[in-house]
Amino acid sequence: MKRLLFLLALGLMAAGCEIQTAAAPAVDIHIDTRVRVIPIALSGYTGEAAAVLKFDLEVAGFEITTADKADFTLSGKNDASQVEGRLQSAAAKTTLLAKAYTGETTRSQTHALADEVVEAITKVPGIARTKIVFKHEKSQGVSEITISDYDGHNAKPVTQDNTIVAAPAWMPKQWHLFYTSYRSGFPWIYSHNLTTGERRPFAKFPGLNSSAAISPDGTRVAMILSKAGSPDVWVADINGQNLKRLTETREDESSPCWSPDGTKICFASRVAERRGLSIIPAAGGKMVHLNTGGEPNPSEPDWSPDGKTIVFTSQTRSAFNICTVPAQGGKTELLVAGEDPSWAPNSRTVVFTRRNGNKRILSLLDVPTRRVKDTAQIAGSRSQPSWAK
Repeated sequence: MKRLLFLLALGLMAAGCEIQTAAAPAVDIHIDTRVRVIPIALSGYTGEAAAVLKFDLEVAGFEITTADKADFTLSGKNDASQVEGRLQSAAAKTTLLAKAYTGETTRSQTHALADEVVEAITKVPGIARTKIVFKHEKSQGVSEITISDYDGHNAKPVTQDNTIVAAPAWMPKQWHLFYTSYRSGFPWIYSHNLTTGERRPFAKFPGLNSSAAISPDGTRVAMILSKAGSPDVWVADINGQNLKRLTETREDESSPCWSPDGTKICFASRVAERRGLSIIPAAGGKMVHLNTGGEPNPSEPDWSPDGKTIVFTSQTRSAFNICTVPAQGGKTELLVAGEDPSWAPNSRTVVFTRRNGNKRILSLLDVPTRRVKDTAQIAGSRSQPSWAK
């Protein structure tokens, strides 16, 4: 979860060294029958290409079936140098896509094909070539910030702090992260340019500095600071100037996130001794409670890129659950057991943390169909994911 109090950790790894991943494990796919998946038939693909196509398309809301039951057919072939694909509509007998993909690896070529298939059918760009960042925990008190492909493959450590880290977040449309690290002995927020390698403290005030969230236009940072007493929501320019306190309560605030238009911030708070979600203007103003339909202890909100929906974690005494609520509040949908949700750029898929015994793993949820698939495994636990947008 994105609360600094729950930090555990993982062992030191040399930055730039690839972390070995296993193939994504088979898990049950739970389908909400109220939403129809898109049936598609695949033919001609073998080995890694076949497995990657199946994974990518199922995450995107497709169902792999036989040609006689399919609305679309994707035929092609793959070898060591390229992956080919021809997408056809079964009913209209028209070709929607015909292309060969070369360069890099078979996996990357197949992700590119899957993305174009998804966009050709749904008119929404695919997400198979996107990245996620997360906290990678190996042992108590030692963790690192790690980046991987959206499916968990090609995981590489960003930090080698050999300490507690937390709450990684992307700067929109840039190869740049913000996160909290104890590398100085204190919980400071760091700005880390992954292109140049430059890393500098962004917030190092006395007390807690955590949960940085960058505005959609990349010009401001919301965060949780306790410099004035209890943890409150603060906002500053991306260069650290013009620091402004937005909340002044005696309760703990946590996990701020921005509305897509950059005018509002949603965060977890306490109202009348009960934990809930609240929204406040990013420029400052009145804090308004968000109606989440009575779901207990809502926290860790994330606003969908299309502005329509907020996903969050609810907590009972025995479980954490992923839920959604309209951005204006109202009827809540309980989706799946889990925590730490983060939207994909398509406003349809969510990456979240799923508990498997004492280990935490990252899973992908197709919200309309309730399909869940685990990402590729690495040693230790993974949590607090953030999807690059």
